[in-house]
Amino acid sequence: MFPRSAAPRGRSAYRDGLYPTPPVPICYDYNHQRLAAVNSFYVSGRERLPTYEWKPYPALSPVPPRVPAPYTPTIPNGRKRQNDEYSPHVVKRQRLESPSHTLVGSPLPRATPPRRPDQAVPGSSRSSFGFDSCYPSPRAHIHPQVKVVPESSNSLQAYAKDKLSEQMLELFEACQQQTSDLARKETCRTRLQKDIQSIYAVARLYLTGSSMNGLGCRSSDADLCLVLKGNNRPDPINVLTVLQRLFKSLSYVERTQLIRAKVPILRFREKGSDLEFDLNINNTVGIRNTFLLRSYAYADLRIRPMILVVKKWARHNQINDASKGTLSSYTLVLMVLHYLQTLKEPVLPSLQRDYPECFYALLDIDMVPEGPKHVPPYISTNQSSLGELLLGFLKYYATDFRWDKQVISVREAKALPKNNSKEWRNKYICVEEPFEKNNVARAVHEKIKFDAIKATFAESCRILQDRKDLNSIIPVRAIINKESSRR
Repeated sequence: MFPRSAAPRGRSAYRDGLYPTPPVPICYDYNHQRLAAVNSFYVSGRERLPTYEWKPYPALSPVPPRVPAPYTPTIPNGRKRQNDEYSPHVVKRQRLESPSHTLVGSPLPRATPPRRPDQAVPGSSRSSFGFDSCYPSPRAHIHPQVKVVPESSNSLQAYAKDKLSEQMLELFEACQQQTSDLARKETCRTRLQKDIQSIYAVARLYLTGSSMNGLGCRSSDADLCLVLKGNNRPDPINVLTVLQRLFKSLSYVERTQLIRAKVPILRFREKGSDLEFDLNINNTVGIRNTFLLRSYAYADLRIRPMILVVKKWARHNQINDASKGTLSSYTLVLMVLHYLQTLKEPVLPSLQRDYPECFYALLDIDMVPEGPKHVPPYISTNQSSLGELLLGFLKYYATDFRWDKQVISVREAKALPKNNSKEWRNKYICVEEPFEKNNVARAVHEKIKFDAIKATFAESCRILQDRKDLNSIIPVRAIINKESSRR
């Protein structure tokens, strides 16, 4: 699915008879972020896993109507942007290189490079994008107007000039998921898919979550989504029960456990290792948000280190476990992205708002990987160091964010007012799922846990502001040693 993915270009990861061969092979090159050093911050040309290819059925789903982006107000000089506003002015869009192969049956237009229009769009600060002639001419989709900014460095070293930032970078480099880690997961996925197809012939098994979105670490478990298409919607518990019996007969799987959660999962381990898998049935929103988060993860070099450090901090402080009434890793990721979107000079835009056709919630699952390839690379004028962003993140949720009145929305790149709907009413923390728009922080349902989360943000903010030393809030060396020993 991603730049470090699993099957060599031109060869299918699904070569075990999963699909009939289409008339013309369709390959998805997920290296849509073609800036130098996107995956490697020090060594150019570091080995990547080959691309992960899907072969959709020849008959593809119809294209949803394109939705024009909403009007964005201009920000007067000297006035700080409020939570309910978003300024796209501070970014520069670069042209996305065209892939070397032709995409057949793609429902998405290939965007031309952004350009300054001869005449400004009345009442808007956005410019138009062109479309391929083969795509029916919709109403022009409007994208953010750009202003010239200095080229940002393609090395993380440019954002790690102080002690705190250097410590964050060290932790990231030591803990980030390696090519070999992903290859192990992909090998197991391939074997599982072949065995599952002995029972469900048309089943497709996808690796999702942090393993595939660029936000995983060496100790990350693997999330799997089994997609079963058909007229009759299968009962997840029944399917997982069948798979549990199957997995007990497999020589490479052990410790199977059926967990009857809101989204039921089958948890198991690769035999002889501590690599754990969680398998769900038809929870395809996980595939969609994997690609969305992956697009954010590679939009700016600072995103992945920032998120890894925040997750390690939350885990160390025991506020990163939804099963115990605190924050899930997914919730933490959305909280980080929201903070980076709402700075006076944003580090990130709203990809769903600026490119709705690329992240359409009802796009056929076979075409989901195609969308992010049409998003031009992103450069922010915000040049804050890693340490400055971490301090700002802690301060934002310790003092600025109104937990009782606001909903975190990455989809809108702003804090939405909390209304009296069932989804948000009487909830301590409200974080909107970008596609389903439900509350992914609903696990925090006890005031004592909510108070502990707020206190952790406040205390860590105070300590880090005073000492500027990552070791003052997490044991960096111990985490690195533990991570290294896991695999």
